[in-house]
Order: sequence, then C-alpha cells, then structure tokens
Amino acid sequence: MLAIRLPKEIEDKLTKLAKQTGRSKTFYARQAILEHLSDLEDYYSAVSRLESELPGVPLEEMEQRLGLAD
Repeated sequence: MLAIRLPKEIEDKLTKLAKQTGRSKTFYARQAILEHLSDLEDYYSAVSRLESELPGVPLEEMEQRLGLAD
C-alpha cells in the first residue's frame, strides 16, 4: 500500500486523464511508477558506480588547477 500527496496541478491532470479514458487515477499512477522505476534504478546505480570509481579532488587543489586560488 502506498499513499502519496501530489501537487494540485498534477492531481487535476491525473483526474482529467482518468475521466477521459475511463481508467482510474491509481492505474495511471501505477503505470507511471512502473515505467520510470527501472530508469531511476539505472541512473542511481550509474551515479554510485561513478562516485566509487572516480578519485575525489580536494577543493583547494581544484581551485589551484582552475587558477582560482588566492
């Protein structure tokens, strides 16, 4: 079970779509989540992999490299 609060503008769009098509708002909310969940998983997996593989650069060193050091 999941309960979410949506901005009024999104809720209104969802209500309009549901009325136009005869489907429930829950149907469309579920479809949106299912379609985009894999994309979100892929994105966060890639970000995590990049962060773990790329070396960090201290701010002071980056400022020097960019000629911004005082």
